[in-house]
Order: sequence, then structure tokens, then C-alpha cells
Amino acid sequence: MAATLPQTAEIEALLAHQAVVSKALIHAPGPDFLDRCFGPGARSPQVLRSLGALYGHGRLGGTGYLSILPVDQGIEHTAGASFGPNPLYFDPENIIKLAVEGGCNAVATTFGSFETVARRYAHKIPFLVKINHNELLTYPTKYNQISFGSVRRAWDLGATAVGATVYFGSEESNRQIAEIAAAFEEAHALGLATVLWCYLRNNAFKTTDQDYHVAADLTGQANHLGVTMGADIIKQKLPENNGGFAALNFGKTHPAMYETLAADNPIDLTRYQVLNCYAGRVGLINSGGESRGETDRDEAVRTALINKRAGGQGLISGRKAFQRPFAEGVALLHAIQDVYLDPAITLA
Repeated sequence: MAATLPQTAEIEALLAHQAVVSKALIHAPGPDFLDRCFGPGARSPQVLRSLGALYGHGRLGGTGYLSILPVDQGIEHTAGASFGPNPLYFDPENIIKLAVEGGCNAVATTFGSFETVARRYAHKIPFLVKINHNELLTYPTKYNQISFGSVRRAWDLGATAVGATVYFGSEESNRQIAEIAAAFEEAHALGLATVLWCYLRNNAFKTTDQDYHVAADLTGQANHLGVTMGADIIKQKLPENNGGFAALNFGKTHPAMYETLAADNPIDLTRYQVLNCYAGRVGLINSGGESRGETDRDEAVRTALINKRAGGQGLISGRKAFQRPFAEGVALLHAIQDVYLDPAITLA
């Protein structure tokens, strides 16, 4: 299926770009991805079955790519801010309907949302239950991921996978790393797949010149910590710049990180993220970002194009889909998926 891409000079350049790191160095997505990259490892048959359910569902089922609808923003961003643009989604069932109609591989939800619809929908679409959140009602605002439920409860409800966020770089990151590593170990023991939101959070990462929360070197290292913690899939923001370690004068660097392993092109920055996911043995999905209105479709398709050409495995896009009328949300999800279904869009 051919994707409908924006007709811009940037898109043409992205389609023609050749990555500085050869695609031969990464494990490319494909129908045999689980056999190639998880088959030789220590994941149990039950975990492989759960991963198979994720990779086998929806319009992208069997391709090695993922399209996930995440709707946990009611906690992370307040329900009013999240669902105000379309109050239909205060009702969790409509979130699930959007994911099903949108042809998604899975839907990411909160415990509360899943509990209201689990019996009706758990057998119709894989559920990814988010076990921790940053609640937004403490004043003054703080940023700290805390547990909202147990892995066992997600399993009891019929989840296929659990997801969690670690704010790497924050004061609370050591506790979060230990908590979520233990939670993922339990999830694997129960046969659930695991997805980690590898986000950065530190006021020092944002300077007057750049926001290094989206730097390739910092987000890449967050990814590398995430796969070490046992994540089966990594969720990360699309990188926008590089050189965070050097600019902030901390950590360890090597000239190759900036001279031969990455370049300014967003495909190269994203490939560096893929490299840090064990060279693609663990799939990288990029987030879709906030809704900006009329430009949402073009932005989503651009992000999908960058992710796919870099060697990523898909998008986890929420607000751009659910903050608009239902049919438009479905169409936007399909537009993203069409990028991954288009055989003419290949690895850079």
C-alpha cells in the first residue's frame, strides 16, 4: 500500500537520504523479527506468545512493525486538557473502539480504563497496561513516576503487556530503575511483554540554547539503559538535536558519537537511538507528540517516515488521533500505518 506523503522538499530529502551508519549494522524489522532477535534469547515461550500477539495484530500484523494507541494522558496531562478537545474520550470504551477501528496492534491504557472494559475487549485487541504515572495534582508541580497498580493485577485482567516510564536523569531515577526492573522481571515470569518509556527529566538538560531532553546522545543512552532493564520494546521521543553530554559537560563521550555514528539528519539521529537498542534487537517506537491541529497528519507521517527509514519499528501516537473527531482519528492512524505498509519506503 502506497503512503500519501506531504509533497515537500524535506520529505523528498528524507526519502533519498543515505544513513551514515550502514543498515547492515542493525537488525531490521520484518515478519521474522521475533524469530531472529528473540528466538535465541532467554524470553520464555509465554513472553514470545505475548510479543507475537502484539506484532501479529491490526493492519501492521505480521510485518514486524507496530502502531499503538496510548491514552494515559488523563493522568499525565490532566483529563480536562487531554479530552477537552473531544469529550467522547472521557469514556474509556471509545478509546478502545478507536484503537480497534484504527487497526492498531495494541492500545495502551491506565488500570482504571482497562478495568472498565477488560471483559468486553481483552480478547479483541492486545492491551498494554501502564503501571506507573506522573500524577499532576501535587502543587507545586513535581515530576516523579509512581506505581498505580501491580503487574499481577494487569495479568489478572488479561493484559498482553505492561508499560512503565523511567525519568532518566531525575533525582528519583535510581528508585524508578530498580522498581521497574523488578516489575519487568515479574512481568516476564507471568508471560507478559514489557514496554519502557525511556524519557529524560532534568531541568539542567534544558539550556537557553537547546533542549537536550531530545538529544540523540542522551536519549540513546536512556534507550541502552532501558534494554538492559529487560524492556522488550522501547518508546522514545524523536531526537531533534545532539551533543547533550558535551554541552552539559557530564558523562562519557567518544568523538564517534558525533562524527561517525550520527549526523544532523533526523534519520541519522534516530538510527543512533536504534543502535542503542542493541542494534535493533529490541524494537524502537517513537512517540507521536502533542496535537497541533491542521498539521497533525503531516507531522505524524513525517515522524513515521523518519522512524521507518532509521530502522525503528513504529509509532505510539495518541493525542494526534484522539483529540479530533473519531473518523479523523481513524484516518490519521491509517496514514501512519500506510508508511510502514509501503514497500517503496525502505531502510536508509
